Amino acid sequence: MEEQNQKKSLNRRTFIRNTSIAAAGFYIVPRHVLGRGFTAPSDKLTIASVGAGGKGGDDIQHFYKSGKANIAFLCDVDDRQSVGSRKLLPAAKYYHDWREMFDKESGNFDAVSVSIPDHNHAIVALNAMKMGKHVYVQKPLTHDIFEARMLTEAAKKYRVVTQMGDQGASGDGVRQLMEWYHAGIIGRVHTVNCFTNRPVWPQGIPWPTVHPPIPAELNWDLWLGTAQEHDYIDNLVPFNWRGWWDFGTGALGDMGCHIIGPVFKVLSLEYPTAVTCSCSTVYDGIFKQAYRPDGGPVSSSVHFKYKDKHGNEVKLNWMDGGIQPERPRELKPNEMMGGPGDPGNGVIFEGTKGKMMCSTYADNPQLLPTSRTNKVHVRKTIPRIPGGAEGHYAQWIEASLAGYKHGKTDSPFVGYAGPLTECILMGNLAIRSFNYRDPNGKSYPGRGITLQWDGPKMQVTNFDPANQFVKRTYREGWPALTL
Repeated sequence: MEEQNQKKSLNRRTFIRNTSIAAAGFYIVPRHVLGRGFTAPSDKLTIASVGAGGKGGDDIQHFYKSGKANIAFLCDVDDRQSVGSRKLLPAAKYYHDWREMFDKESGNFDAVSVSIPDHNHAIVALNAMKMGKHVYVQKPLTHDIFEARMLTEAAKKYRVVTQMGDQGASGDGVRQLMEWYHAGIIGRVHTVNCFTNRPVWPQGIPWPTVHPPIPAELNWDLWLGTAQEHDYIDNLVPFNWRGWWDFGTGALGDMGCHIIGPVFKVLSLEYPTAVTCSCSTVYDGIFKQAYRPDGGPVSSSVHFKYKDKHGNEVKLNWMDGGIQPERPRELKPNEMMGGPGDPGNGVIFEGTKGKMMCSTYADNPQLLPTSRTNKVHVRKTIPRIPGGAEGHYAQWIEASLAGYKHGKTDSPFVGYAGPLTECILMGNLAIRSFNYRDPNGKSYPGRGITLQWDGPKMQVTNFDPANQFVKRTYREGWPALTL
């Protein structure tokens, strides 16, 4: 019966949408009639934005500046955060609950932008795709590995255009790195070192015991969404949620897509075969170890093993919290490791014939020693995106207007963003297993163990306690994801 009702609802929405398009047909003027510099309404993508403040507000600005987006609906659980977007788009209808917006307005928009805390990405995006809406979802794509797999499968099933918000995937830098590598300039890459100065939010601290009143402008229940019940605490919203496992994915989840993403592009990686890690230890008082099962560590070092497309082993090392790899001897004392622009963040590729590096988003690609960069010339074989990384937003809009069959993006869920997110979150399985204890306080030998990973099955094969982090249970009232 429920399935029949869903079909009736879908048919009703499709009817309303098609009727509206037919009725509007007399008013849609082709671009060439309007003249140069004008964009016809039929050439614009109508977007509903879930998340109107913070990064959501920034995404809205980029869509708006493209000139090809009609951002008709805004949704945010915090009226304080959405002020800027509501001023920019006074005609946009404003909602607090995305479910209400989807139910009432589904026939009135073409696509959905999702830019909210990690723990609610998947449920919003999947419901949008079920309605046939194209989706743009901020990185990391999801909070859990299972969710990433579900969104990847949904993109195939519902044939919608998808893009993850890792704008470096559309930049010139990653294309330059790929061309150098494909030309054999540094030989076969065997080791990659990735590093970041994040977290720049609190981690490794106890959950606060003081619970102040919930601000009147914030709908705390909607903010929690799929997460388990928690009392409100100060300084969690709008940013510091990243360090708590119920909501965020730590430094690796936050920066991995921007820093490990270029590695996936260059080496055509898929799933890791194994991962191990070490994490900082927090102490309360003198020699009294404090266990933090609810949040990420101050710093961590994660070591992945991959196979490249030729079957060769690749070691990928991740360091966060300010930990950095050994400085390449090819760098001069006054040269920044990873490159200028984002100190403390970068990637170093070590190949059999040389090295290359870049900073966050694959910006500032350089060969080592850096004097080689302007001396080595290879043919540009990969088309550039107008605007580079800034064109990431417009690329999704153009692809959505072209449709699933013809539209192409640089960070689609299928073949790139989904598998990349799974692998990054696999690193978090190692971090969360490092000091694992069961609910009774019993310790398990997770520290330092090398987790063997079966990617297709989404399963750690040699340490079962880690598998509980592959898929979490949603809070009561929030249904589990289904296709």
